[in-house]
Amino acid sequence: MALEWKDALEGMDWQALSDLYRATPLGEKPAADLAVAFANSRFRCFVYDDDRLIGAGRALADGVDCSYLCDVAVHPSHQGQGIGKVIVSRLVALSQGHKKIILYTFPGKEGFYQQLGFRPMTTALALFADPAQAEQKGLIEAA
Repeated sequence: MALEWKDALEGMDWQALSDLYRATPLGEKPAADLAVAFANSRFRCFVYDDDRLIGAGRALADGVDCSYLCDVAVHPSHQGQGIGKVIVSRLVALSQGHKKIILYTFPGKEGFYQQLGFRPMTTALALFADPAQAEQKGLIEAA
């Protein structure tokens, strides 16, 4: 397997990225929304296997204080091969120099990130557009 790693947005097939997220726990993310989100992200990582998008991730970063890793996903057909670890490692390397690098994950996936050096936060809070859905997914505690 010869993987190709890219960070450029030029020529990006946003529908392919939407399809990738649909195949993973990240779920429904419309192509147009992804184009905006990735364009507004300081760092990006896309992974291809024979021109097929099989992994992605991004980081919002201010250049000094905080870098937030998000939307890290690997297609189920390629999981367990270390690709997710490399995506996270690349985004962390790009984020070096920030005082903190943060992320949040789906319940049950914490161990993956802890083995990469991330530690649970005791002060994280969030406002969700759809709090009932976030509660149902286990992302926030019941009000």
